[in-house]
Formats: sequence, C-alpha cells, structure tokens
Amino acid sequence: MNLTPDDLLKILSQSRGIPLSGRQVLSHFQLSRGERQHALHLLDSMVEEGLVRRVRRDLYVVAKSTDTVVGKVSVHRQGYGFVVPEDKNRPDVFVPARYMREVMDGDRVAVRVQRSSRGGFEGRIVRVLHRAHQQIVGTYRPGPGPGIVLPNDPALAQAILLSAAAPPDIQPGDLVVVSIDRYPDRQHPPVGSILEVLGDPADPKVEILAVAHKYNLPREFSVAAWEQAQSVAAAITGEDLAGREDLRSRLLVTIDGETAKDFDDAVSVSEEPGGAIRLWVAIADVAHYVEPGSPLDRDALDRGTSVYFPGTCLPMLPEALSNGICSLQPDVDRLVLTAEMLFDAQGTRLESRFYPAVMRSKARLTYHEVAKVLVAEESPAVEISDALISQLRVMEQLAVRLQAMRYRRGSLDFDLPEPEIVLDLQGRPDQILRAERTIAHRIIEEFMLAANEAVATFLSDRNIPLLYRIHEPPEEEKLFAFQTFLAHFNVGVVLDRDVVHPSALQGALEAVRGRPEERMINQSLLRSMKQARYSSENLGHFGLASDCYCHFTSPIRRYPDLVVHRILRQALVSRGVMVPFKGLEELGDLTSQRERRAMEAEREIVALKRCQVMLDRVGEVFEACVADVQPFGVFVELKEIFVEGLIHIATLVDDFYEFDEELHRLVGQRRRRIFRIGDALTVQLVKVNLERRELDFELQGMMPAAQPAGSGRRSSKKKR
Repeated sequence: MNLTPDDLLKILSQSRGIPLSGRQVLSHFQLSRGERQHALHLLDSMVEEGLVRRVRRDLYVVAKSTDTVVGKVSVHRQGYGFVVPEDKNRPDVFVPARYMREVMDGDRVAVRVQRSSRGGFEGRIVRVLHRAHQQIVGTYRPGPGPGIVLPNDPALAQAILLSAAAPPDIQPGDLVVVSIDRYPDRQHPPVGSILEVLGDPADPKVEILAVAHKYNLPREFSVAAWEQAQSVAAAITGEDLAGREDLRSRLLVTIDGETAKDFDDAVSVSEEPGGAIRLWVAIADVAHYVEPGSPLDRDALDRGTSVYFPGTCLPMLPEALSNGICSLQPDVDRLVLTAEMLFDAQGTRLESRFYPAVMRSKARLTYHEVAKVLVAEESPAVEISDALISQLRVMEQLAVRLQAMRYRRGSLDFDLPEPEIVLDLQGRPDQILRAERTIAHRIIEEFMLAANEAVATFLSDRNIPLLYRIHEPPEEEKLFAFQTFLAHFNVGVVLDRDVVHPSALQGALEAVRGRPEERMINQSLLRSMKQARYSSENLGHFGLASDCYCHFTSPIRRYPDLVVHRILRQALVSRGVMVPFKGLEELGDLTSQRERRAMEAEREIVALKRCQVMLDRVGEVFEACVADVQPFGVFVELKEIFVEGLIHIATLVDDFYEFDEELHRLVGQRRRRIFRIGDALTVQLVKVNLERRELDFELQGMMPAAQPAGSGRRSSKKKR
C-alpha cells in the first residue's frame, strides 16, 4: 500500500488533538514491514515540514501552526498561483512562480506562509498532499525523443514528456489521453505514457471524448449492466400490472424538446367544481427495473446524472431503458409512479395522492407545438384533437395559478437566456440561438415543481428519511454586498440581519426586468447565492421559497430521483414500517458532486461550440451591446449571434480608462467617454482562442489618444 501524507493527516485529524503514537497511526492500514518503515519516515519528514508536531519521542499530532496552510492550488497562466485554504476563514495564499514547478492545477498542497523579500507575505509549497490529475487529455507533438503532449487545459501549462514511443498510427496534433508516470519536481517536467489516442480534435465525436476524459465522465457501461439492460423485456407483461391503477384511458401526454428521446414525465388535468383543477403527473417507474445494488444501479450511481451535449448524450441508464421501456413513448403501455394533486383557484394544493400505475401516452408534443396552440392559436404540424387542445388550455390556466402562488410566497424566477446550438449534418455547430422560453416550458416547469414538493411533503410529514433537494440562504456578507451593488442602479432592497426571506430579493429582480442591466443583476444575484444540493437534512429551498422539496420527476436521468422513487414506493406499501435507507447523507454529497461535474462538462462544450461558430468570422464587424463591465475590460453580447466576448481595456487606446466600481462602468479620464451596461457598440472580432474558449473583440473607430507631455508616467498609474 502506497501511503500518502494526506492519508496520515486524516488519521491524525480524527484524533481531535489527542496525540497518537506511530503504531496507533499505522494500525489503520494493512502494511508490510517495509511499508511501515516508509510510513514512519514520511511522518518524520512531515514533522520537519511543519505539517505534524512531535509531542514526545513517538507521539504525533496535527500542527496548529498559523504559518502553514492546507488547500488546493490554482495556477495562473503566467506561472504563479494561489492556494485556496480549506479553512474558509483564511485568505488565499499567493505563491510565486519559482515555487510552483512541482505542482499542477488542482493539487491539494501544504504551503508555508513567509515574508516576501519584496514586502508582504507569500507562500512556499512544502508538500503535495494529493495529486489532482492521474490522466490528462492533450495534443501529441513529435520530438524531442518519443515526443511530448501539450495539455488541453490552459491551467496545466507544463508539457508532458513521453517515456515511450507513441503508437504507430498516431498523427501530429491528435488528441490523446496520457497517464502521468512521474510528476514534476523543481528540476524536471512531468513524464507520462499514452493510454489512448482519441483522434482529430476537429472531429465532434473526439471533442466529446476529450471533455468526458477531462471530467472523468463514464463513457461505456459495464458488461454486467449492459447485459442486464438487454435482458429487460421490451414490453409490459401481465405480472407487471399487479397492484397498479389503470390510467390508460386518461388523456396523458408528454411535452418535451424537439430532440428528446427519454420521456420521464406525462401530464394530464381536469376541471372540478368550484374552480379547482386536478393534476396528474405520471413519472416513469424506473425503480421497477433498476434494483438497488444491481449492475445497472452501480453504473447509474457512478454517473449520477445523464450528461447532455449538443447532438448527443451520455445517459445515466443504457438506451434499452432510457429510450426504451422506461421512456413514456406514445401509444405503448408504460409503468409509472403517479402524483395526483388537487389545486384551488389560488394555486394552493388541497390534496395529494401517490400510487403506481400503468399508462399509455396519447401524444408526444413539443414545446414549440404547444406554444403554437396556446399563444399563436395556430394548428401545429401534428394532429391534435379538440379534447387535447381544451386540456392544454386548462394546463395553461393551472400553470399561471401555480406560478402566481410561488411568487406570492417569494420564489425567485431568474430570467437568464440559454444558448440553443444548431448542428450541421457533420455534427459541427452551424448557429447559436437564444433559446425560446414559452408558456409550454412554464407548464412543465410548474407541474414538475408541484409534484416534487408534494412528494417531499408527503414523506416528510410521515418522518420518513429521504434525499432532499436543498438550497441554503445566502451568506449575510454577500447579500449586503449585493444590496450595495443594486443601489448603484437605483434599486433598493430591504434586508433583515436576522432572517433573509427570498421575497426581499424577488422585488429587485422584478424592478430590473426589461432593463439593460437585467441579465447582469440576475447573474450577480446567482453568484451571491449558494449552490443547490442534495442532503438527508431538510434545510428548505431558498430559491423556491419552499420549506420542503425533493427531486422526483426525472429518474431516467438523475440518480437522486431514483432514490426518492424507491423510498416513496416503500412508504406506499410499508404502512409505517420502513426499512431504513443507509448512507443518505453520503449519497447526497456524492450525487451533488456528480451533478456539478456534469454541469461543468456541459458548459465547456457549449463554450467550445460558441468559439467554433465564430472561428471563420475573425475580422468581421458586428453590432453588439455591453453585457458587463469589469476593471480589465468590457464584455459584449452580439445581436446577430448569441455569443459573448471581451474588449480588453488595453485595446481602448483613445483614452486612459478607470473602473468606477460604484456605478459599474469604465470612464475615460480626459475625454470622459463612458462604457456602461446596455450601451450599443460596433465591434470587430479579432481573435478566437479555442483552448481558452474565449472571444476577443475590439471597438470599431478607435483612434489612439494624443500623448501629452509626461503621459508615460501618468498612464503607468492608471488601470488599463
């Protein structure tokens, strides 16, 4: 067993300050005699580095020295870095480039804080506790020797020397996966060997493979999971119907995007006396097919979620389930777990009932088709019966009620446009459009929110442990900073220091709706808030202003929903005697991490596609508007194409510009030209950086400022 300093630190940390002997520390590991000697030498070296303190001859305790910090290192493109401490009360530690040669971006390190010869403080890395990268995606370049691999991640600046000859069929410029055989030290770069040749980086399939490797996304299902999926019957049998209600005569329909294949949910409504509306939300009964601990379940947990890229998907479950027997396709029988709810004229839930059922979808509708019926009152391309059109209008009525109910209680609705990427026949991006959000989207969003909340309340009221979807209130300091930020746009927010309610922020979002700075303020508020996550403890959902919330409606593509299905199914048949679900808190942490991993991968592909669309348009001139202003420049959003890029302050040569933090603008010091959010500009695309996923623009008609006497000295003091 190859023990690391991190392994030893974890054992010592668990003792909570009580000194442990070397024998006590090593008793937690199964070690040979040679390994024990190595571990004891490692402990001694950690004492010398200040990570561990020796109390007596053979007693050790974690050092509480104020000048040693443990955290993750972030590498800047110019070579220096910062260590972000695990202790949130400590500031980031600056590390000069000369001390960064043996680390890579994301490594967990111990850094000693010392006085700098230039004044102030700086860090010196004394130990790498955990390596963030075992495999890296990069570009193969021949020579010197066997060749090198240049990492695709800009934060990994060091080229990797190959220890053996590259495969014979490899081409210069191919993307490869390289395994790190030896990490960098102060004298030597990293050394590695090629594990897999992905291929031409311009191939859309290779792009997906590269991102999947970078974020450690599973690409293939295990043989056991694949065989289990193939063994599942393609149609429902008579045995499957036992104990289920029959909803096959009900007008249930799916409403999804044009390219969707995994239909999790179907909906139906009916009007009842007194203006009430009954809602059925039928969700694919994935738990019927995926048993806990089975190969399918293990692979699904390893993924945590389906990952959606333009034109393709890495599904959580094999397609035999996700696009087959679990997908609520039209005109075929499917097993579902149903939430049936009744709402009054104000959108308040009066009752709810949950049960397994069998259904048959009457239609597969798209958002565009439903919006055409409800907004434009046109006939869509597909044939829709009068009964279905009538039901769609009732759905719209209920969605409006539910949205108004959420708004009254303080729920936050962020209006941030999403990109829609149109691919050509080769899978390359052809257009980037601003995705349309219609009443059809709102219908499904409101119905799914209502079902999720009803299930969480049902289980919570019975004290049944479950996996909640929680969103904790923002930190007070960030909220008051946001309040100050809003004041510069003449928008007031009243905040209570004891309890912050989302309704206090809701008014601010409404006040800027339709204004040029709306998008920036929405984004600023989002950055001020914590990330939603999964937890076994019910801490409420701040953004939705909900006291009790979970994810139930997407078990085909989200593992937490599958867990909630299992808990609900057991609750419906147990009559109060529940078999406890173990490890819910650990499961919440793991699935939250898997969710963030998927989101980061999806964002990277979208950023890459945006750059690819613009690659052949360098030199062209576009109409744009200012989307954001920062000390280093102006972000602009094009009107013709839904992309964003930067005008760096260094290219604004007509004046010396300074950032006005209070009013969030750049101000020219001599000519008093001002750049503020919403300003219309004419810009030229000057550079596309595929590696960094960045677009650089310059302002059209920019004339250099005349240099007055002594201007060199003055300009050196200005922020450029």
